Amino acid sequence: MGIRMALTGNDAGAYAFKHSKADVAAAFPITPQTELMHKFAEFVADGEVDTEMILVESEHSAMSACVGSAAGGARTFTATAANGFALMWEIVYIAASCRLPIVMAVINRALSGPINIHNDHSDSMGGRDAGWIQIYSENSQEAYDNILQCFRIAEHPDVLLPAFATLDGFVLSHTVEAVEVLEESDAAKFVGEYKPHYSLLDVKNPITVGPLDLQDYYFEHKRQQLEAMKKAFPVVEQVGKEFGNLTGRYYSLFEEYKTEGADYVVMALGSAAGTAKAAVDKMREAGRKVGMIKLRLFRPFPYIQLREMLSKFKAIGIMDRCASFGGYGGPVFSEIRSALYGINNPPVVTNYIYGLGGRDISIAQIEGILDSVEKSAQQMPEELVQCVGVRE
Repeated sequence: MGIRMALTGNDAGAYAFKHSKADVAAAFPITPQTELMHKFAEFVADGEVDTEMILVESEHSAMSACVGSAAGGARTFTATAANGFALMWEIVYIAASCRLPIVMAVINRALSGPINIHNDHSDSMGGRDAGWIQIYSENSQEAYDNILQCFRIAEHPDVLLPAFATLDGFVLSHTVEAVEVLEESDAAKFVGEYKPHYSLLDVKNPITVGPLDLQDYYFEHKRQQLEAMKKAFPVVEQVGKEFGNLTGRYYSLFEEYKTEGADYVVMALGSAAGTAKAAVDKMREAGRKVGMIKLRLFRPFPYIQLREMLSKFKAIGIMDRCASFGGYGGPVFSEIRSALYGINNPPVVTNYIYGLGGRDISIAQIEGILDSVEKSAQQMPEELVQCVGVRE
């Protein structure tokens, strides 16, 4: 049904945007995202896609252009990374608060300083409360698939929230893999024609976007965003099922890998999930009762579904590729501990901060994490949060 191609993660993202038939793209370069928009610019220059490409002077301007475009009723996307995402900060919140279904690719990269252009999740995790749907990709195939699904999810009438899909910088963005892309006609049919619910350009039905909103109604509008996030869960699952029916690649909120009969599991996001699967395979062959959970949807956080699933294990190791400075553990660890609060005989939950600034995580190190997780079930460790692969 699809076309098998050798693509980098950035190229896979560009093909997904091409196949979405978006009306407007706003672009500003930043490593390691730049090549994604370079590739998309080739499609525009060659007349392969009818998208208005807006080249701006900063990422703040890129998201501002997206807000204007989406408010005018156009299907709109952009891409960024790290410091570029941080520079968008003000407008990222505005996009979500105005309920604009913008789609973005975030090519995960460490935030400065010191200056670092390699992968961790400090950029996207920093925006976890900005009101965007967040979906994480294990490989370049998932990056392509997730971006296409983001349009369906964001534009759903029950949701109407911006969404971004991530892919790990350099690890995926600059590495060539076999990726199966859809025929353009099939992709366009799956994503569907965009029919905006409101438009600033509809002069017969005038609306106001982003007005002054003080004590009288601001709180109610925030509650609407909270409710929209809750409504996103069934939409994410339905879109993932429909995509599976089309391609054979089914998606849900998270993925369980060899968890049947497992007592001890690790949870990971992004490309490290693939390494964790290899570690689990190796330990399973040795008779160890271990498994892995890949968290795909981080926002909205599927706490109800995870609480039910995780309660069957004796101990869980949460792998965070992001430090929450001044907090107790990384972002995913904090969410999981909160989700498990109040259940009977909860599993022991420990946290492993890894890979900051692009440092590799090996199969052997993840085996060590699983060893530590198993020990934690026998005796609660004094420190639940530790760093893996860092010099003492």
